Amino acid sequence: MSPPVAPPGWSRWLVPPAALSVHLSIGQAYAWSVFKPPLESALGLSGTQSALPFQLGIVMLGLSAAFGGTLVERKGPRWAMTVALVCFSSGFLLSALGASLEQYWLIVFGYGFVGGIGLGIGYISPVSTLIKWFPDRPGMATGIAIMGFGGGALIASPWSAQMLESFGSDSSGIALAFLVHGLSYAVFMLLGVLLVRVPSSAPLTRETARQALTGPQVSANQAIRTPQFWCLWIVLCMNVTAGIGILEKAAPMITDFFADTSTPVSVTAAAGFVALLSAANMAGRIGWSSTSDLIGRKNIYRVYLGVGALMYALIALFGDSSKPLFILCALVILSFYGGGFATVPAYLKDLFGTHQVGAIHGRLLTAWSTAGVLGPLIVNWIADRQEEAGRHGASLYGLSFVVMIGLLVVGFVANELVRPVHPRHHIPTPKEEAAHVQPQQSESA
Repeated sequence: MSPPVAPPGWSRWLVPPAALSVHLSIGQAYAWSVFKPPLESALGLSGTQSALPFQLGIVMLGLSAAFGGTLVERKGPRWAMTVALVCFSSGFLLSALGASLEQYWLIVFGYGFVGGIGLGIGYISPVSTLIKWFPDRPGMATGIAIMGFGGGALIASPWSAQMLESFGSDSSGIALAFLVHGLSYAVFMLLGVLLVRVPSSAPLTRETARQALTGPQVSANQAIRTPQFWCLWIVLCMNVTAGIGILEKAAPMITDFFADTSTPVSVTAAAGFVALLSAANMAGRIGWSSTSDLIGRKNIYRVYLGVGALMYALIALFGDSSKPLFILCALVILSFYGGGFATVPAYLKDLFGTHQVGAIHGRLLTAWSTAGVLGPLIVNWIADRQEEAGRHGASLYGLSFVVMIGLLVVGFVANELVRPVHPRHHIPTPKEEAAHVQPQQSESA
């Protein structure tokens, strides 16, 4: 499947809707917490067990993006979006079968493994294409590309809650909800497959591509040998761990925090809270990434990590005494979480150039895989242990919030260590190669 080239006069503003159709679909992953309580009740699972499909999905997202990044750039966005459609929808269909048969391992395999591959390939499918369409505003472009992933739960959360209410929250009702998701998202993602285009002015050969590059350029294989890459890996991992720890357990968390108060949170309100977090996640991706074009990538990550630690501290100290404060701090944390994802491709472009930024981005997303395990594991494992010790309410989460503050501080320090890439890692330009070859020819003469 060759990349579809835009005809003359094609508007670049037609490409973002193609990206959004895919990202809004795969962004359903952020609404997984809506399914956690029904699955725990129907199949007798613990909080840690019910998080496993989501965790595996994020792991596979990072791994498939890392190993498939170069392939996605070579085969183009239409091929990548098609693979994402097939895998993501198939994951839901397998999960529907697993729920119907009450075989939880099939839900883990379908949603986590197969669907996770769709998440990874779909996530990176439009990023490099949009950077090519918007070279003048890379932060905004990546924000557009990734905004839909953060906003997917804004649609999926209330939609899933309504389906579970209509179909029932037993295994058969969950199976039917998974089935509807799989078929609906297949149709919606098909719009992106049909609409996406690459710029007609894109370089067609390796030589013309290299001549078109401006500024220092670093290959993907060389980038992973630099300290800058690994500093950014730590930055992304810590920021994602802190955000995903709330997001994955959002619905039960807000219910637990205010269960012992005079104003407990209903199931419907908890689903609404998940939708609010999705909105903040989505807004942060376009808002903060566009801001990074003005104040710089390093400065914006100082905000994500430093202010994020402060928000966690406020929730830990005062969250259970004020519902507005809890919600506000959680929304800020999730906006930083989304902003971090949307800003990192532009950060990579600033450090390593545009030569293989898509492939470098794919490799960096292994940090997301790690965080996808760490965040839910920290929050769920500690909450389960605290519950076994007889604690309840907000006390289930106090220790995990302290851990998140520490991780954000580690990320802040890593961001401070980022410096420009040493010239020895740069790809030689044609002029530099010519200057290097000429003395050799003179010596041989």
